[in-house]
Amino acid sequence: MDISRALDVLEETATVLDRAVSELPPRRWLRPTPARGWSIANQIGHLAWSDSMALQAVQRDPEFAQFVKRVLSSEVSGFVDRGARERATLPVPQLLREWRAGRSELRDALAVADPAARVTWLGPPVLPRTMVASRTVETWAHALDVFDALAEDMPATAGVQVVAAMGVRTRESSFRARKIPLPEAPVRVELTVDGGGRIAFGQADAPERVLGSAWGFAAVVTQRRNIADVELETVGDGAARWMRIAQAFGGAPTNGPTPGARLAWHQ
Repeated sequence: MDISRALDVLEETATVLDRAVSELPPRRWLRPTPARGWSIANQIGHLAWSDSMALQAVQRDPEFAQFVKRVLSSEVSGFVDRGARERATLPVPQLLREWRAGRSELRDALAVADPAARVTWLGPPVLPRTMVASRTVETWAHALDVFDALAEDMPATAGVQVVAAMGVRTRESSFRARKIPLPEAPVRVELTVDGGGRIAFGQADAPERVLGSAWGFAAVVTQRRNIADVELETVGDGAARWMRIAQAFGGAPTNGPTPGARLAWHQ
């Protein structure tokens, strides 16, 4: 997928969420979401904040480079929640405008970025195409938080395939973050997508498997669903262990929901 198509997929994912929240009266932006302590306004505030951080990174803003150094040296903490909280206090129309403007600016900056030049980030430096994929994963995951809070099904987007690919790519880091040895047996992932298509990752003759829906896999690796609540099955102990700790995003290791926890939001 080239950068132009990847940016289209990112914007498609954001637009699905934008349409859902833009129709809500301001009081419903205060509705809690499955993310503890976060309202819908916090979710949008977080995306606006993280888009602004990504824009600073792509533009190689010296202040952002200094911020990363402070984060890596543990001089600052709680900045993710703080960024979401600060924006969540804005009037809804202003928050929406800032989120939309930030998405547009980031898209323009990534479209012209040197594809071979790595960008400083909150972790290892990344290529622009990886930055786009990471933004898609984060946008998709937080969109699902909002749709769960509204007890609505999230519309299908091509973003689910990007999330699935990132989920496979982060298999090793999911184990490493927990200081657990990576199982030796390779895993083949075979998934169905909306419309009847199929995507697959890994060796065709791998002895272990993860099989099922791309949506279910994406929801598990972003820790928005327990594997017991989606159309997904594993073959082999290593594959099963992976799905219990899968984490398609960076940061400290976290745990996904217990069986049924997220489905309860739809009752």
